[in-house]
Amino acid sequence: MRWSQAFIPTLRDAPADSEAISHQLLVRGGFIRQLAAGSYTMMPLGHRVWLKVAGIIREEMNAIGGQEVRLPTLHPAEIWKSSGRFDLMREILFKLKDRKHADLVLGATEEEIFGMLASELSSYRELPQIWYQMHTKFRDEPRPKSGLLRVREFTMKDSYTLDIDRPGLDHGFDKHREAYKRIFARMGLSAVDVEASSGSMGGSESVEFIQRADAGEDWVVTCDNCDYRANIERAVSVVEEVDDGSADDLQRFPTPGLRTIASLAEAHPDIASPEKQIKSLVYVVDGQPTLVLLRGDHDLQEQKLLDATGAPEDSGRPAQPEEIRELLGADPGSLGGVGITDIKIVADEALRDRVNMTTGANEDDWHYKGVSVERDIDVGLWADLRAVNAGEKCVNDGGPLDLWKGIEVGHIFKLGTGFSEAFGAYVQDEAGNSHPIVMGSYGIGVERGMAAVVEASFDENGIIWPVSVAPYEVVITVIRPDDEQTFAAAKKIYTDLTSAGVEVLLDDRQERPGVKFADAELIGIPYRITVGPKGVESGTVELSERATLSKEESGLELVVGAVAERVLSSRFGI
Repeated sequence: MRWSQAFIPTLRDAPADSEAISHQLLVRGGFIRQLAAGSYTMMPLGHRVWLKVAGIIREEMNAIGGQEVRLPTLHPAEIWKSSGRFDLMREILFKLKDRKHADLVLGATEEEIFGMLASELSSYRELPQIWYQMHTKFRDEPRPKSGLLRVREFTMKDSYTLDIDRPGLDHGFDKHREAYKRIFARMGLSAVDVEASSGSMGGSESVEFIQRADAGEDWVVTCDNCDYRANIERAVSVVEEVDDGSADDLQRFPTPGLRTIASLAEAHPDIASPEKQIKSLVYVVDGQPTLVLLRGDHDLQEQKLLDATGAPEDSGRPAQPEEIRELLGADPGSLGGVGITDIKIVADEALRDRVNMTTGANEDDWHYKGVSVERDIDVGLWADLRAVNAGEKCVNDGGPLDLWKGIEVGHIFKLGTGFSEAFGAYVQDEAGNSHPIVMGSYGIGVERGMAAVVEASFDENGIIWPVSVAPYEVVITVIRPDDEQTFAAAKKIYTDLTSAGVEVLLDDRQERPGVKFADAELIGIPYRITVGPKGVESGTVELSERATLSKEESGLELVVGAVAERVLSSRFGI
């Protein structure tokens, strides 16, 4: 492709609203353009990268026995109601009606449809199966931002394993885990697999693949000494034990003006140090008022609360001050669970068996001391609710935990039988007994993967694409395209590289060399061959590598072989 004939609208400045590096550089490099909030056009360069990423995913899915299908995006709402997720995922579904007023939704994911397809299977002899597709999804993201990282319309590779039993599911899950590792390595990413929350997907096990990046919205906890890795929504750590002594009697005492953990601890250090206080939070979870209890020096991880209660995503919020006073008769800072019987109480496991605790008395400026949690508070549900902090001890080996930000680039779930039971997907075993098909679900966002590559590989000059996903592998920069001898030499290199199977962009524009060099570095082509009149006269060209910015002189007759060897040897990406 000649640059003079290509549509590569590079920009000097990034969009004013861009925060993520990938958003800035993909727009500046002419890879994407925003149509609406959370909706982007793939420009010619962007589409070439998209095809490379999709191709890697497709190759690795086929390698583990995946069979590609293509499902509709427009779904009858009844299908989602049958699975229970029409309400469970109500906040993110795009809903509409047709001319006959039938309810429809735009597909946000495909478990329901694949569950329906699985109902055509009847015998264990037809299993296992791996089905997948690469298709557009729609989610009503409330805060689209960061370019391709948080959008409303995107392409998802979603695959599904279908098995007769749990061991089969485990095998399919492990095959996908290893395939995902290969996919991300080939894309030039260093994504790690971490324990994760299943959220509205449900199931027994969930693993995310996270690429470390400042633009990420996921917090990951890892151990410096072992292989413990978990999303903060699932992370656990060692909770230091507290010596409470023998249980005392419950006593009510005045605490005028003391409305925080810190102020109460300062005023009563003997009985109310933070680890001896009960933090009381009022939440509305899926419409139900809920009193959440934690140790005074611990913080709530909200997703853990939703997971513990089985509530839909984005269905939990802190109660408003007026709601709290109506429920408990006091303001925050004087709240507690003693004597509460008409509100659901969820308590963190770190409070189990604790005695001699201090908590609010549900009357402003009054607290209780001598609280024995299980004696004095009617806990309806015990769960791990606590947020893990950096520096705490690993539950495996006691090593220090690290906390870092990353981008979720893939997610795999052990769904189990929920969807197959909902849609009648049963098969008979050897003895003729009927069993629901055991399902797994596995997703990768194609555009998000593109953005993650940029977040992982850039410098002050622009993007640094790995050869495996670069829009072009080599750019030939012609210093004087109007010079007949120079252009002839550049065109011969272009033709020979193309014949060798290398993807080449020939920059034949009538622009200053500085502009051409800057554009080549901005769009991130892995190798650049610079052809100028002086070099042609002496039989040499300049070869530079984008990743290292290194430069070397090469003979006109040798450069094609040297570049083709480098490109072809690194094209696979591992």
